[in-house]
Amino acid sequence: MPATTPPDPAAAPARGGGSTLVGIGLMCLAVMSFAVTDATAKWLGGHTSILIVVWSRYVIHFALSLIVFNPWTVPGLLKTRKPGLQLLRSALLFSTTALNFFALQYLQLDQTVSIMFSAPFFVALFAGPLLGEWIGVKRWAAILVGFAGILLVTQPGQGIHWAALFCLGAAITFALYGITTRMLAPHDPSPTTLFYSALVGTVAATLPLPFVWVTPTEPMVYAAMLELGAVAGAGHFLLILAHARAPAATLAPFIYIQILAMVALGWLLFGDVPSLWTLAGACIVVGSGIYLLVQERNERRRPAPMPPALPPDLP
Repeated sequence: MPATTPPDPAAAPARGGGSTLVGIGLMCLAVMSFAVTDATAKWLGGHTSILIVVWSRYVIHFALSLIVFNPWTVPGLLKTRKPGLQLLRSALLFSTTALNFFALQYLQLDQTVSIMFSAPFFVALFAGPLLGEWIGVKRWAAILVGFAGILLVTQPGQGIHWAALFCLGAAITFALYGITTRMLAPHDPSPTTLFYSALVGTVAATLPLPFVWVTPTEPMVYAAMLELGAVAGAGHFLLILAHARAPAATLAPFIYIQILAMVALGWLLFGDVPSLWTLAGACIVVGSGIYLLVQERNERRRPAPMPPALPPDLP
C-alpha cells in the first residue's frame, strides 16, 4: 500500500530544529519499506493462504508496537477519547491491507501501486462532506485527469481483471482511513492511534485463522512472514521519525518513490515488465497527485482575508 502500504497520517507533526534532509531520507526508507512489504506479500501469497499473510503482517507489527510503546509502563497509551472512531480507523486500515494483499496475487506490483495512488483523489472527494473542505474547479480537473490515468492502467476495454476492483476498494478505504486519522488527531496522540491500529488489525486477522491455517513446510515461508511484519512495522515507525524532522508538505512528494521501487521489485523478483499503458497511466496519476499537493500547499500558505473595516463612529 502507499502507504499500505502510503505514509501513515498519524505520524507526529514536524518539530522545529529538525534536519529536513534526514527527514527526507527517513521518508524514502519508509516508502521503500512499504514497497518491500507488498513484494513480500505477493511472494507469500503463492506459498500460503492470503489470510495467513495478512495475519503475519499484523501480529509481528503488534509485537513491535508492544516493545516500542510498552503499554505496561505507559498506562495512558490505551486511553482514547474516541473509541468508536479509533475502531473505525483501524478497521479501515485492516480492510486496506487485506484488499491490497488479495489484489497482489493477481496483478503486477506496478499495477497495484498505480491504482492505490488514486487514494489522494478520493481524499479530496470525501474531505468535502466529511471534513467540510470543499475543492474547487482546478482540483476537480486534477482528479478527473488522475482517474483517466487509472483507466489507462486498468484498461477496462481490454477486459479488466476483477482484482483491480479489490485494489480500487483498497484505495477508497485507505482514503477514508486518512480522513478518520485527521478526525482523531485533535483527540488522541499518535502513539495511541498507531497502537490501536496494530491491536485491532491483529484481532481481526486472528479470528479466521483457525479455519484457514496450514502449517508451512518451507523455512523460507516462516522467514518471509517475520520479514513482512517487521518491515511493515518499521515503515510506520520510520514515518513517525521522518515527520518529526521535516514538514509534511516537504515529505509528501517523496511518497512517489514507492512506484519506482515497486516497478523495480516486480521486475527483479517476478519478471514483471510494466506495459506502456501502465507507465503512461502511472505518470498521469503521479502528476495529478503532485498537482493536488501543490494546490493544498498554496492554499495553506495563502494569508487569511482581513476582516472588513469598521465604519467610523457616528456622532
